[in-house]
Amino acid sequence: MENLEQKIRIYHNEGGPDIGVTSAAVIEKDGHYFRDSAGTSELLPYEDWRLTAKERALDLAKRLSVEEIAGLMLYSPHQMVPSMPGGPFSGTYDGKGFLESGKEKWDMTDQQKRFLEKDHVRHVLAAGLEDAETAAKWSNRLQAFAESLPWGIPVNISSDPRHGAGKSGAEFKMDGGDVSKWPEGMGISATFDPSVCEEFSKVVAKEYRAMGITTALSPQIDLATEPRWMRFEDTFGTHPDMVTEMAQIYCDNLQETEGSPDGWGKESVCAMAKHWPGGGPCEAGRDAHYGFGKFAVYPGDNLRDHMKPFTEGAFHLKGKTGCVSAVMPYYTISWQRDQKNHKDVGNSYSEYLIKDQLRSKYDFDGVVCTDWGITADPDPEMDAFGSRCYGVEDLTVAQRHYLAIKNGVDQFGGNSEMQPILDAYQLGCEEIGEEAMRQRMEESAVRLLLNIFRCGLFENPYLDPEESKSLVGCREHCDAGYEAQLKSVVLLKNQGALPIRERKKVYIPNRHINAKKSFMRGMDPARDVTPVSQELVGKYYDKAETPGEADFALIFVESPICNGGYNGEDLKNGGNGYEPISLQYRPYTADTARPVSLAGGDFREADSNRSYRGKTVTPANESDLDIILDTRKAMPDKPVIVCLRMHNPTVVSEFEPYVDGILVEFGVQKQVLFDLVSGQNEPSALLPVQFPASMETVEAHCEDVPFDMEPYRDQAGHVYDFAFGMNWGGVIEDERTEKFCGKA
Repeated sequence: MENLEQKIRIYHNEGGPDIGVTSAAVIEKDGHYFRDSAGTSELLPYEDWRLTAKERALDLAKRLSVEEIAGLMLYSPHQMVPSMPGGPFSGTYDGKGFLESGKEKWDMTDQQKRFLEKDHVRHVLAAGLEDAETAAKWSNRLQAFAESLPWGIPVNISSDPRHGAGKSGAEFKMDGGDVSKWPEGMGISATFDPSVCEEFSKVVAKEYRAMGITTALSPQIDLATEPRWMRFEDTFGTHPDMVTEMAQIYCDNLQETEGSPDGWGKESVCAMAKHWPGGGPCEAGRDAHYGFGKFAVYPGDNLRDHMKPFTEGAFHLKGKTGCVSAVMPYYTISWQRDQKNHKDVGNSYSEYLIKDQLRSKYDFDGVVCTDWGITADPDPEMDAFGSRCYGVEDLTVAQRHYLAIKNGVDQFGGNSEMQPILDAYQLGCEEIGEEAMRQRMEESAVRLLLNIFRCGLFENPYLDPEESKSLVGCREHCDAGYEAQLKSVVLLKNQGALPIRERKKVYIPNRHINAKKSFMRGMDPARDVTPVSQELVGKYYDKAETPGEADFALIFVESPICNGGYNGEDLKNGGNGYEPISLQYRPYTADTARPVSLAGGDFREADSNRSYRGKTVTPANESDLDIILDTRKAMPDKPVIVCLRMHNPTVVSEFEPYVDGILVEFGVQKQVLFDLVSGQNEPSALLPVQFPASMETVEAHCEDVPFDMEPYRDQAGHVYDFAFGMNWGGVIEDERTEKFCGKA
């Protein structure tokens, strides 16, 4: 098979960028080399790297057809590399499935070739990347294909966060096959150490660029004020000032190329901060991926705090890039926040939130990209994954695109077909005239091209796969990530049980999770879980098969798992479908929930009241509590230690009195917990959130207000509030606990 990497030609410019090409000609002028991207044999302004990125973007935008601009305004669905048959977002290779095609795993699919050439797509979301070599070689093929097309516009590859350690293997590993592993966003904040966030973002930038990724669909800087929200753990926590600081640090270091006059260059990754104006205050914790969770509510009238990480953080960077390059609004309808038109529509469709606030008041001139899949017609069933054209269900697909474009939206996530944008263009020509509509389209084209120019892709988008293999997941990065994981685990309770330094016998019970709704709203079957491998345990302790023969117990559990706040069976039985999201393990009856929901209204519902008052829900992992209590009963005089994987703040009153130690982690490799339990390292993290005393205080709180719940007080009198944590010496009180002591 053809070796594309052997066809890459590199031209070195003294005092300027390298030029990399596979098929395009190279122009030599004034002692410098330039890409002949347009194939004219003349140096056009957009090909001249001596000009500013803005000058080049303006020049190229004027040259593009409406169809080509429409392609820039698309953002592809999730791409799996390789694309396996039967898997999510699967594609074909010469009309065949991957396994029968004989293709390499880094080859392009038929669908990728088509949307690059026919629909002019230049923004591609990489979901599954098997390893660094595959990523680099696939990137090279995308870039070579794009180089051969008119204007030679490179591909801007993006990624959702991929450095989280929570889903990685049990052991600390270092190899070139995968990225380094770090805590989730909540864990980064739990360190209360800005330098950890700085190092994290710098490593992400290096590893992304080595994989061909030039845009990060992160950071998620939503303020985590609603403890039941399923995306809670991906945020930087609950404190407005802390989230603002972390947002600023992350964007600064992701985007900055050291030594560059304007901060941008070949080491830069564009950050896309999400989700404007803050996705955290979803009513009762229901998420806006689904129609039953489409409302963000503000009973505390506190939109200001949710905007703060954007307006005072991501929009005001301390480094040379100055401002985050892109923003993604959330799916939600920000209920009754439109102070101008008083329209309750999804955020990207809100003239007030996008045009008047984001664009005008806060002067944001970067890319605005919708969240994925907001323009398609809604699913007829409420309990479905693809129903997000909130508030504009009566519009056509073209009208939805046009409305968003009028508001100042530049790009549509999850769409690789340009026709709806062309239809929207025609609507604009009819309403405001062709000249004005063309000018509006060029505004978006300039913003989108600017980020491609800034990252140096027009000069040399090509990678050396061997260099990528050696950098991605290298020892230095993995060590830094592992150290951050160690710093992110919070010790909540220690009744003299920890650390356990001697080699003793440990009992680790298996878990069981009942059938539950999946993210895509299908049913995940019931399953049994072995928390850790025998191999990992054996490096620290001897594993006991029964509690009776053990010296201590180590119990791995996770936050209560619910079905998202909606149950189709309730609807079939005459209810409204809504049920509680519980943060306790035992069956919870919502006797104190609101009798009438704050928001409501949907064409699929007969009643706008979404209250679940009086209804009962049982988490799928109720047995997590059983194994704690059963182990305590079987080991009445021996240490019982709980390791809680926190997706959401948990009502720990059900088990705290029965255990001797509690460690809370926000996505770490299991080896980290053994290093802490065994005393090889000492806990140092602090809670970046509150742990509620009960579900009643959760029901009483305002979804948009931070720190308005009663926190839990344990047997020792310790309050599990923001900034609480322990080390081996007791409760931690240092300069970190003082920084945000005033909370919000």
